This record gives sequence, C-alpha cells and structure tokens, in this order.
Amino acid sequence: MIQAKICGLSEPETVAVAVERGATWVGFVTFPKSPRHVTPERAGELARPVRSRVKTVSVLVDPDDMAVQRVLMALKPDFIQLHGAERPERAAAIRSRGVGVIKAIPVSAGQDAIAAQAYRGAADMILFDAKPPPGAALPGGNGVGYDPAILRGVDPGLPWMLSGGLTPANVAAAVTASGAGAVDVSSGVERAPGLKDAQRIADFLAALA
Repeated sequence: MIQAKICGLSEPETVAVAVERGATWVGFVTFPKSPRHVTPERAGELARPVRSRVKTVSVLVDPDDMAVQRVLMALKPDFIQLHGAERPERAAAIRSRGVGVIKAIPVSAGQDAIAAQAYRGAADMILFDAKPPPGAALPGGNGVGYDPAILRGVDPGLPWMLSGGLTPANVAAAVTASGAGAVDVSSGVERAPGLKDAQRIADFLAALA
C-alpha cells in the first residue's frame, strides 16, 4: 500500500477517520493565512488521541525559532514540514532539535525537482508540491496540479512524496505515472476550504490500497 499523509486536519472526527483508514501521517497547518490554520496547542489536542497510531506533522512556513519551539512544546510532532523558502541550512538547524524534517519543493517541470538534492542530510523527506499560481496567498494547498509523470525517475537522494491537485479520483493514476511511494493530500479531500470530508478521506485512502 502506498503511504499517505492527510494534511490540513482541523476536526477530531476527520483525524480519526484518517487514522482508522490507514494514513501514515496526519498533518496540521499552523499558518494564519491558511483556511486550515490551527494553533500548535489545538494541533496537540487533535493529535493526542491518535498519537500512538500515526505519525504527526506540523506544517510551517518560514518559521522563526520561537514558532518552532512552540510547536515542539505543544504538539511534539514527529516531523516539521517546511513549506516556505527555507534553505538547507535552516532545515538542518531545525532537524538538529530532534525532529524529522519534510521539505516542500514547488515543481511544474522536471528540472524543478533538482532543487531537492540540496537538502540531502538536511531533511528526512521531500514533498514535491505544485507551484502556486501567480499571486496566490498560500505556498501550498491551492488544489493546483501538474503532470506527475515529470517526477518519474527522479532521485533526490532521500525519500519523497507526491502532492498537488490529488483527489480520490486521480491519485491512483498519479502514483502510477510518477512512481511515488507516498502521497499527500489536503484540498482534494475537503467539502469546503479548510473543512475535511470524512468520506473523501476514506475514498482517497481506499484508492491507494
């Protein structure tokens, strides 16, 4: 089974569905501009009932040291996902605090994936996400897709997951086209911006079985 991260969770019911249906990671976004924003404290509350059964991810955008410390204290995540313009040295510094690091790399063409190679030794995993549309307020979670075949044969030197425009209807084909061993979804399993749909989460994970 392909591993999956259900990201941008904000309700206990949908966290529970994600875990019960086999998600490997559950993600919580702490970024006030996002409709999926939750505080680190709220993320900690949502994660508490499922912590022993799933890996937790805190999604941050260009966080300063205070923001990182707040997340480490309140959520105690297994991973921090860096979804901004963080350089390898910044990723390495955060990783040195005893937390795994997932670095998001925006792509629209195959050559964009080359940037991931700089994070060898600085991150634990790469997340290839769609480049945001011009003028977008969010660095991810825009529901924008790209041709997943551009990632076929990509080797950033560390594990990677596919993200960007995935839905229950297209995820199986996207995995086949890209060769991904892991996927990430947020807007593709929502009933409205920031509100996950339990049935769509179940359908998404079932499509990967």
